[in-house]
Amino acid sequence: MTSFSFSRRSFFTGLGLTAGALGLSACGLDGSSAFGSGAQAGTITVGSADFTESQIIAEIYAAALNTRGFEAQTAPAIGAREAYLGALAEGTVTVVPDYSGNLLLYFDAQAKAQTAQEVLEALPQALPHELAVLSAAPAQNKDSLVVTTQTAQERGLNSLEDLAGLSGKLALGAPPEFAERTYGLPGLKEKYGFTPSSFEPINDGAGPLTVAALADGTVDMVNLYSTDPAIKANGFVVLADPLNLILPQQVLPVAHAATLSVAAAKVLDEVSALITTQALIELNTRVSGEEKASPQVAASDWVKANFPAKK
Repeated sequence: MTSFSFSRRSFFTGLGLTAGALGLSACGLDGSSAFGSGAQAGTITVGSADFTESQIIAEIYAAALNTRGFEAQTAPAIGAREAYLGALAEGTVTVVPDYSGNLLLYFDAQAKAQTAQEVLEALPQALPHELAVLSAAPAQNKDSLVVTTQTAQERGLNSLEDLAGLSGKLALGAPPEFAERTYGLPGLKEKYGFTPSSFEPINDGAGPLTVAALADGTVDMVNLYSTDPAIKANGFVVLADPLNLILPQQVLPVAHAATLSVAAAKVLDEVSALITTQALIELNTRVSGEEKASPQVAASDWVKANFPAKK
């Protein structure tokens, strides 16, 4: 479950409101809500996890807020979910981009939600009262288990179901936390009857070291994010997940409820509505591809092109 000692009731409960009534967003709230009214007068700190896409989205949030007259800064690469949610709960950062399904499982490992809407409806009840989710973006980026084309052909792999007969025969590389995540090694064993021959922790947030480990044969299978341009560039094969081991993963902001103002939350809702999966792929390609643009530059260019200073 979680290392935090929070109550897992949603901040909505104290307001007597339901997730459905709010659309899982701050937009329907006024100054009497659990969101703070004075955050816009100070600096909003947008944190991120320790991987490229999270940093890009954090820079988008900050740039959008600055475009609308707020003072926002970023605190990039805080670490894995345990680390950035800890900073968020303490109020060290104000808001962080996250992914709906994995966020739900982090606070409720027994969650029964399967569809994207079910995940979003379950989130407010699972979160501790310090935290609040805003509107989800259309964009989705799922953890995926990926093999090379050669391995897929030699082993007859198209789906995670095909792994059952290969238990103990394939080495798997992934971030260290994958060993304990519900959608990681425990879930692979429970849902698909697969245990790798070895687990190689690669601490680069499913980044270039992970890609290299698969490409050079150090491991047979890795955990990559579905919007990673390296999948297409290397001709890797993403294994289908028919039993929904990995839940829908829409991008959404998670906020420290007491320090994010309603006005700032509305800006984040507005920019989230514009972030598509294709946009993430293009942004990731700019940063991780040949151009090697910084997350700040890629995000700033995207916000200038897509997000108006005033509605």
